[in-house]
Amino acid sequence: MKLPQNIFKYIIGLVVVIALRLMPHPPNVEPIMASIMPFAKQWGRWSGLLFALLAIVTYDLLTNTLGTWSYVTAGTYGAIGMAAGAYFKNRPSSIKNYVGFSLVATLIYDAITGPGMSTFIFNMPFRDALVGQIPFTVNHLLGNVVLSAVVSPALYKWVVANPRFETRAILGKLMPALRG
Repeated sequence: MKLPQNIFKYIIGLVVVIALRLMPHPPNVEPIMASIMPFAKQWGRWSGLLFALLAIVTYDLLTNTLGTWSYVTAGTYGAIGMAAGAYFKNRPSSIKNYVGFSLVATLIYDAITGPGMSTFIFNMPFRDALVGQIPFTVNHLLGNVVLSAVVSPALYKWVVANPRFETRAILGKLMPALRG
């Protein structure tokens, strides 16, 4: 069986996202957006989609919270991952680009998952959902700006664009150790 060249990079990215999400944090401050963007930058829209889906579903399975909301958030983040692939196609990996994309994408994500889905899934009046969403969106924007400025460039440089984490490099180091 041949492993994909970047499987270990995805594993590292997922471990980072899940570990950060398991740590105590304010509501709506989470590293998913900041982690999707470097993967989408390097390998395009399908990579952004795949990373988003894996990040949401894996976390929800591990925390036994998989449900309707998982599908909504995974689908919305998946679409954002695809948009990130298109946005970053001809743009450099820079703090400015990560922060700019995350600002717009966070507003879109929160509009869909906040007042949009709360109205449809939980039968909440749209106005109540919209007003209640404001403090969460403020937290989400602040968190995503900071994480996009710090996590995204670091993840891109140290993991995603790092040839030392390619499958053949890691297996090349592990195989002699496993034989010996």
